[in-house]
Amino acid sequence: MIVLQVNKLSKYFGAEKILSDIKLEVQHRDRIGLVGRNGAGKSTLLKIIADQMSHDDGEIIKPKELTMGYLAQNTIVDSERSIWDEMLTVFTPLIQLENQIRNLEQRMTLPETYNNDELYQKIVKEYDELQIRFKESGGYQYEADIRSVLHGLQFGQFDYDTPVSTLSGGQRTRLALGKLLLSQPQLLILDEPTNHLDIETLTWLEQYLQNYKGAVLIVSHDRYFMDKVVSIIYELSRTTIKKYHGNYSYYLERKAEDYEREMKLFEKQQDEIAKLNDFIQKNIARATTTKRAQSRRKQLDRMQVMDKPLGDEKSASFTFRMEKQTGHIVATLSDVSIGFNEQPIAQHINIAITKGDSIALVGPNGVGKTTLLKTIIDRLPKLHGSISFGSNVVIGYYDQEQANLTSNKRVLNELWDEYPLTNEKDIRTVLGNFLFSGDDVLKPVSTLSGGEKARLALAKLMMQGANFLILDEPTNHLDLDSKIVLENALVEFPGTLLFVSHDRYFINRIASKVVQLSADESQEFLGDYDYYVQKKQEQAELEALEQATTTSTVTKVEEKVSYQVDKETKKRQRQIKRRLEEIEKRIEELEAIITVQNEQLCDPDIYQNHEKVLEINKIVDEANAEMEQLMEEWADLESEQDS
Repeated sequence: MIVLQVNKLSKYFGAEKILSDIKLEVQHRDRIGLVGRNGAGKSTLLKIIADQMSHDDGEIIKPKELTMGYLAQNTIVDSERSIWDEMLTVFTPLIQLENQIRNLEQRMTLPETYNNDELYQKIVKEYDELQIRFKESGGYQYEADIRSVLHGLQFGQFDYDTPVSTLSGGQRTRLALGKLLLSQPQLLILDEPTNHLDIETLTWLEQYLQNYKGAVLIVSHDRYFMDKVVSIIYELSRTTIKKYHGNYSYYLERKAEDYEREMKLFEKQQDEIAKLNDFIQKNIARATTTKRAQSRRKQLDRMQVMDKPLGDEKSASFTFRMEKQTGHIVATLSDVSIGFNEQPIAQHINIAITKGDSIALVGPNGVGKTTLLKTIIDRLPKLHGSISFGSNVVIGYYDQEQANLTSNKRVLNELWDEYPLTNEKDIRTVLGNFLFSGDDVLKPVSTLSGGEKARLALAKLMMQGANFLILDEPTNHLDLDSKIVLENALVEFPGTLLFVSHDRYFINRIASKVVQLSADESQEFLGDYDYYVQKKQEQAELEALEQATTTSTVTKVEEKVSYQVDKETKKRQRQIKRRLEEIEKRIEELEAIITVQNEQLCDPDIYQNHEKVLEINKIVDEANAEMEQLMEEWADLESEQDS
């Protein structure tokens, strides 16, 4: 069922066209990701769909009864209520209904009611109707739903009587997200919902959205999140939009394949045009061949000339250079404690960093990851332990707050003033590699967008020539293309990396080690993020097994067997889940194939072509047959999963 259609929509800011001929369709239970560069118009399109902004041309078609929920970037809850009371406002109609039920209960106990049979029966009937409405609307579970969402968004450690006004901006943004999720709109529109979320919360949100009953339309620069949640991608580029079936990784593959195919068709047509023109020029003046040349000219005139496929828009381009090599030992942290005012927030931290390491520092928000980085570079004093460095270590530090540069200098001078011995041409070249060209280098730094400030901060870091890069959330504010460029630069960097990031895709590409920071220790895992998650899961299973073990040898054996059976069951459940996802993805692809082929049959030029019709019918029949087999397999797996 279609819940919303965007048809030929356009939007201008002054004379500048932002969106052009936009077509987008949302069906019930769709999981749609909207991607594109910073400034491509993603947030603008979401605001238009959510009735927060007008459009200039086109139309948005939706049912009158459609409920929409919209979360803008950095939305916060501004309230004097407590956390709990603020969340209860989502259920105000339900609470009012509950109060009506309580009032009816009281009325039924009054003598003037139960002594009047007609009045009593009338109230009982109304009471029964309200009870049914209350139950169907989730009246007996809304408090449990609130607790579940608050726990998932990491408010479990809070006293729910805490005033909202005392929370940080990031916490109030999470609270706004929680309220929106609890309201359960039929169309959920989320603009960068992963901001301010740690990895544990991101994992919870992924699972919540996977099971969400309505449709979801998301803008996010978190590729791991997009791969887990969405099944349709719309790409905004050069004011227009294009649809891809599949998650983000599939979209990248399909986009590259489409470009390669279109370029081959374009080049083939260009060769054909060149040959026709060459034949015409050589033969048009000859009496014996002029008719053939004229025929080629008519053929050329009738030809529908293809436009050259547009490749990716220009991306930043840079590498991190090193002025000198370090020794094998880069840094050693021994029994370090960190915190403020002699109050530790994390202790017993032990990390050995050697040349070439790429270490991701992970842990929940507030555990002290940024504090540890600042302690390592001596911006904050350590409370206990020792931090030592090897020979020739030159540290380059990227602070996540650098993306909030407020300097009134011009972009050119922000970089040139730090490297005055470098000539202007070279400084402009560096800035050009980070997409600052022409008059862009004369803009005041304070007027730049978050993404532009992040690119400028990276340009300053690149110029340092450091061999030990310490990065705090380097992918914040970067669009997807810029993230890929940064990843490629860091993969090729021959030095040593220590970084904090909530971007799991980024960690997977960059990290060779993961260090988990907690209040009482640091724990090292050799591998990327997926390996770390796997090992944590295995540890949890082993801990659960150890807790359940008794002193009885027989019991131990039985529990080990049970553990193995349980492990195999869980493994099978994971296999079933992966296969179900593969089947659902393939069914969507087959449905798309059938739709395209049926549309072709409506073309007069095609349905009058008997051979073409047979070919299309064969494709449709094969797709239907494969889909039927997949549906049978899906039903069998669902049955096995539920048993």
